[in-house]
Amino acid sequence: MEIKQTPDRQPASFKSLNQAKVVLPRFVAAVKQFRFHYDEMAKCNSQFQPLGKMARLYISHFIQVLNMTVQRNEIKAEYKALYDLQPDDFTLPDLSTEQAVTEWGERIIKGENERLARRGGTPIYNPTIAKVKVHYDIFTEARYSRDRYKKQMQRSLEKLNEHRAEVDAILLDIWNQVESFYSNLPLEQRLDMCRQYGIIYYYRKNEKQQL
Repeated sequence: MEIKQTPDRQPASFKSLNQAKVVLPRFVAAVKQFRFHYDEMAKCNSQFQPLGKMARLYISHFIQVLNMTVQRNEIKAEYKALYDLQPDDFTLPDLSTEQAVTEWGERIIKGENERLARRGGTPIYNPTIAKVKVHYDIFTEARYSRDRYKKQMQRSLEKLNEHRAEVDAILLDIWNQVESFYSNLPLEQRLDMCRQYGIIYYYRKNEKQQL
């Protein structure tokens, strides 16, 4: 059995095919844009991880040295309040998150500068607050860049999903038209004709044997 195609009788309407031709370039561009932003974010994130580790190390080390100078009575315990640290608590604050590193870095930089400006005294060395600030600034700048790439990727993903919904609707429409056009053919012939039109079938487990 053969079904003849004519200009007035096609497996899929010209309207649907034209819609597909219009939508396809936009969808391809959206995919490329998402992949670009995804790759940029992944690259930025891989570079960011060691910077965060280094900033965390310097902040932690500075607080340890500060605690030791207080225990040796080189700095008064009450001055720890300038760093938002409890005078009688010598444990390290939790620095396990990016936000914690950001907040504590800001606190100790501000606290050390304020102590030196208002109270006088000897700066903490090894590491100096200038060294801590260098690594802290590198970390915060890298975090800002990473978050900016992440937002760009999220926006491109939202745009891609909008195009995907439109593409899915057109594909479903064309799929249904093609299947309907060949619906009266024997099964194997119908499947073969649909494949020639780009509709590929995948059998589920045991489904082929049942057919």
